[in-house]
Amino acid sequence: MTILCIETSTSVCSAAVCKDGSLIKQCIHYEGSNHARLLPLYIEELLSFAREQHLSIDAVALSEGPGSYTGLRIGASTAKGLCYGLNVPLIPVPTLEVLCEAARKRLTISDEGLAVMIPMIDARRMEVYTIIDGETKAVVIDNEDSLYAGGKEVYYFGDGAAKCQSVFTKPNWHFILDIVPEAQYVGVLAETLDIRHQKSDLAYYEPFYLKEFIAAQSHVKGLK
Repeated sequence: MTILCIETSTSVCSAAVCKDGSLIKQCIHYEGSNHARLLPLYIEELLSFAREQHLSIDAVALSEGPGSYTGLRIGASTAKGLCYGLNVPLIPVPTLEVLCEAARKRLTISDEGLAVMIPMIDARRMEVYTIIDGETKAVVIDNEDSLYAGGKEVYYFGDGAAKCQSVFTKPNWHFILDIVPEAQYVGVLAETLDIRHQKSDLAYYEPFYLKEFIAAQSHVKGLK
């Protein structure tokens, strides 16, 4: 399959074309707050590249969340529009699994059974989105037992990891702070998933927010 992949769940914005689980081309920006402007440009560049390479897009894969509410909305609306226009299915991929795939490519662990990998996406204040016993949860980090209390080597990574360093201080707990979810890893995982959302489901698809969005009161005069 040739898959057009989108990742907008954090401050990093990326899109990629993957074929049979391998990256062909990726566009990525790390600075944040530019998703709405950059993503259409990336999509246009990648579709043009696909045409030049005589590649036909078979599906659109989307990092579905949890993560930034605004980023997820931008990614989902773009993905749904592409699926309608290209008449291809949508493949949602859990964002925390995308983050874990990125970590696996970076870390050199001889036996993953001897280590625990804990992805963390910032959920503001001292809260993170993570995976506990195979379930995606929002967890408040307030003590060393908030996530894992075992004796294995533990690797924390993602944009929620830095703020936990002052709480998780055991010598066998390691922080890798520059690992981010990328569209190329969305493509790797999408290749192994069932196509769960066919064209008829697109109108009802929503990102996986995990928590409800609560709008803060505006401090701009006239908008309260």
